[in-house]
Amino acid sequence: MNKVYPSATAALQGIVRDDQLLAVGGFGLCGIPEALIAALRDSGVKGLTAISNNAGVDDFGLGLLLQTRQIKKMISSYVGENKEFERQYLAGELELEFTPQGTLAEKLRAGGAGIPAFFTKTGVGTIVAEGKELREFDGETYVMERSLMPDVALVKAHKADRSGNLVFRRTARNFNPACAMAGKVTIVEVEELVETGDIDPDDIHLAGIYVHRIVVNATPEKRIEKRTLSEKKGA
Repeated sequence: MNKVYPSATAALQGIVRDDQLLAVGGFGLCGIPEALIAALRDSGVKGLTAISNNAGVDDFGLGLLLQTRQIKKMISSYVGENKEFERQYLAGELELEFTPQGTLAEKLRAGGAGIPAFFTKTGVGTIVAEGKELREFDGETYVMERSLMPDVALVKAHKADRSGNLVFRRTARNFNPACAMAGKVTIVEVEELVETGDIDPDDIHLAGIYVHRIVVNATPEKRIEKRTLSEKKGA
C-alpha cells in the first residue's frame, strides 16, 4: 500500500469534507502541519469542528481556517493569541468547547486506545463539568469525559519511512502522537522521508499502523508564535 502522496492537496483528496470532526496536532505554532492546514483552507470544506490545543494565530496555523469561516466549533484548551477567534466567539459566530489541557490530551489518547469515556477530578465544580455525569469514587467526586475519535487527524512529524513509522522532534511531539492514534484517518506531514527499515525500531515514536497518508514538506516555515527580547545592559 502506497502511503506517500505528492502534495498536501493530493493527500487530502477524497478524505476531507464538510461537517467533519478534525484533530490537528501542535502546541501553539510548534509542531503544526503547516502545509496540510493551508491545503485544507484551499479545499473549501466548511462546517468543521476542530480539536486542537489552540487555534494558531491570526494569519497562520488554524487561524487561516478561522479567517475563511471554515471552522464552526473549536475543542481547545488555550484560546489566546488570536484576535479573530476572540471576535467570532464573542459575537456568537464560533462555538467553543473549552477543555482543560490534560483532559484534552487524555480524551485523544483514550480515543486512540478504544476507550469511550473516563473519569477525572479535573473540572469538578466548574463550568467544565456542567451537563456531564458525576460519580463518587473513594469519597471523591469525578466527572465523566467522553473520548475523542476524530474523522480525520492532521499531524506533523520530523521523519517517516514509507510504511508510516514516525519520529517526532523534541517539543514538536506534543499533541501529535495522540491525534494520530485517535484519528479514523491520519494524514502526516513530514520533513524527511526514508525507506522502510531505515529507522531503527527503538527510535520509532509512533508505529505506521496509525498512519494512512504521508506528504513531505521539507522546508516548513516554523514560525515563532511570540518572540520576546531583553535589552542588553549598556546597549
